[in-house]
Amino acid sequence: MAEKLVGRITHYYSRIGVAVVELTGTVKVGDTIRIKGGIRDFEQTIDSMEIEHQKVEVATKGQSIGLQVIEKVRENDLVYKVV
Repeated sequence: MAEKLVGRITHYYSRIGVAVVELTGTVKVGDTIRIKGGIRDFEQTIDSMEIEHQKVEVATKGQSIGLQVIEKVRENDLVYKVV
């Protein structure tokens, strides 16, 4: 499976399990992403994402999204889209 770098984690809210991702590519609900960092490496499907507390189906380069993650992440972890 090929992967394309689509963003970087800029913040993580541990209490609610939400990561803020600054995008360098386009993602949409239903995409499978892989998050890789120092000790992290996992895949998950995007079930929902938000921009400024509004649910969106598609987000593009330059936007920052809030994304529920299934594992803890750290700032500067990289986000790839599995294609």
